[in-house]
Amino acid sequence: MRRFALLACIFSAVLQLPSRSFAQSSNTGTSQALQDVGIDEKLGDFIPLDAKFSTVEGDSIRLGDLLEDGKPIILNPLYYDCPMLCGLVVDGVIDVVDDLAWQPGKDYLVISFSIDPLEDHELAKEYRGRYISKLTNTNAEEGWYFLTGKQSQIDKVISSIGFKYNEVQGTGEYAHSAAIIMLSPEGKITRYLYGIKYDEFDTRNALYESADGKIGSTVEKILMYCYQYDPDSNSYVPVAFNIMKIGGLATLIILGIFLSLLWVRERRKKQSQNFDIK
Repeated sequence: MRRFALLACIFSAVLQLPSRSFAQSSNTGTSQALQDVGIDEKLGDFIPLDAKFSTVEGDSIRLGDLLEDGKPIILNPLYYDCPMLCGLVVDGVIDVVDDLAWQPGKDYLVISFSIDPLEDHELAKEYRGRYISKLTNTNAEEGWYFLTGKQSQIDKVISSIGFKYNEVQGTGEYAHSAAIIMLSPEGKITRYLYGIKYDEFDTRNALYESADGKIGSTVEKILMYCYQYDPDSNSYVPVAFNIMKIGGLATLIILGIFLSLLWVRERRKKQSQNFDIK
């Protein structure tokens, strides 16, 4: 019974592993490759804007050439021949892109780049066509880049974002984590979102936070004031004190309007009485 209980505890612990440790595992050689796989968050650091990659058309560009003033970025490390995990991550990005009111290209950018130096722009172009066609918003592909690059350039970006991965020997596959990285319009790392599904509210807040208030409505600014990112749950949670302050301010405004209406009403009543006396 003790042995059974021990096995049950181990099995339960494995099932409850956090999403940031979720990695590609498709064969027996993966267990060794999973060593040191994960993400070391580099919040506040900048990605190398001079890193050179190829677009789906085969043109060479610097990452800095893709950045646009006021537009935050969703950075998506992947490899195009990934048998499962990368596709699930991209599907998650597609779902949240469709849910967001903001539009890629207009309000923010998405940059997917391969961690495999053997993949070329033709493969990236094929991958782009296959996945972009899943978007229900036909204009959403604007501002979504799919890049490939040399090992030296890939390493520069991977190191800057703390994305650790290993090649699974003899398979052509890579063991890696599932995550997207939010960047400011200047290329500063502002947030990591883990897993293969991304909540619209969390993603919208992370984009707004990354843009430093340059996009979004007044209502969204109030939401950002009332919610704060919780690293333990990897999501935005309500801040009771700030919500109370907003509620108090709203009460004062409503009370002020009510008293003003009463004052105007009384003033008009007195003016009417004076007019009748005359």
